[in-house]
Amino acid sequence: MLRKITLTQLRKGMFIHELEISWISSPFWQKSFLVDSDDVLCKVQETGVKDLLIDTDKGGDIPAIRDTSAGLDANSKPELQDALEEPSLSSLDAIVRVSFDAEIGIAAKIVDKSKEAVCSMFNEARMGKAIEAEQAMTLVEDIAQSVMRNPGALIGLARLKTSDDYTYMHSVAVCALMIALARQLGLDDDMTREAGLAGLLHDIGKMAIEPGILNKPGKLSDTEFNEVKRHPEEGHKILLEAKTISEAALDVCLHHHEKVDGSGYPHGLKGEAISLFAKMGAVCDVYDAITSNRPYKVGWCPAESLRRMSEWSKGHFDDLIFQAFVKSIGIYPVGTLVKLHSGRLGVVIEQQVGKSLLLPKVRVFFSTKSKVYIPPLLLDLSSPASNDKIVSREDAATWGLKDIDHYWLGDSFASATH
Repeated sequence: MLRKITLTQLRKGMFIHELEISWISSPFWQKSFLVDSDDVLCKVQETGVKDLLIDTDKGGDIPAIRDTSAGLDANSKPELQDALEEPSLSSLDAIVRVSFDAEIGIAAKIVDKSKEAVCSMFNEARMGKAIEAEQAMTLVEDIAQSVMRNPGALIGLARLKTSDDYTYMHSVAVCALMIALARQLGLDDDMTREAGLAGLLHDIGKMAIEPGILNKPGKLSDTEFNEVKRHPEEGHKILLEAKTISEAALDVCLHHHEKVDGSGYPHGLKGEAISLFAKMGAVCDVYDAITSNRPYKVGWCPAESLRRMSEWSKGHFDDLIFQAFVKSIGIYPVGTLVKLHSGRLGVVIEQQVGKSLLLPKVRVFFSTKSKVYIPPLLLDLSSPASNDKIVSREDAATWGLKDIDHYWLGDSFASATH
């Protein structure tokens, strides 16, 4: 039974169902957990929450207080008994869109917290502990809400990975990409959240693969590659042990490396034999992988990655899903270096809702004519007052440019990446 108690009533041995505090502000990545030590108890007390929900079926209860006049435990009275149900999730469509600059700081906190949570969750899976879908869905909900407010912020940040945190950040990134793609495809709230959960858990089978192989800086041998190819089936086994895991998550985990021409693995599925969610997972997984820096290669820029994926799409991806994916992140995704007709270089900051994919917001910072840096300036190419346009995407190395991520992150660069 769920019961609402005050912080002063909390004791070791109780099972917290939910802290009445924002997930980002909580020192715990789990929504629900057992207070199994004095250290955990102290951490909860340090949050300063006034009230919290405990689950008396999973842990201790507060002592019953006898009400002798009524002949009942006071805790049994309806007014003192917590009959709360799980709060219904808010409509994703009701979330108000905000600017990139307004969302980037919040997105940075969500990314950091999500990386920590996925790392903990995956390592627990490595040690044989079952995944709890309810806990994972807490991450998905915060990621979904950020994507709905401004998809470019979190998706852009999740692309900035190190080799050490690649597996965990890749899971966060694919979760966000799956959510954005689901909305572009017109999927409802429940299916969108299912897509996000599937993206978050799709690579959990990597926990069964030797880290030395996953992080090898050079080309894999055939034996090593075959070892890596085990991860979908290993992940499927892990998720089968999970509590209330969805069929979508199981399917994407097992089939995100299938290709529509039948050349994928592990089952060589072809065309319509591959589910919608698995086809979505294939696109999102590849995009994030090739835009990210890996031990063996530097990631391609977002726009170049889309160009190369379009060349593979006939045999690798479902055409309609790939086209929807491009619309969801833009022809020039956030962070793409572009050259304008005026001769200025800039990075794409955000897409314009309901406007041409060719007319994003761009922050210019370099003149190709004089080959010098210029004061950064934000341009809305869709504005009637704008007389500039994108003529090409560019390679930063060609112009000797470094740290161009600084320009699309703007003033939030230091706090968002450290």
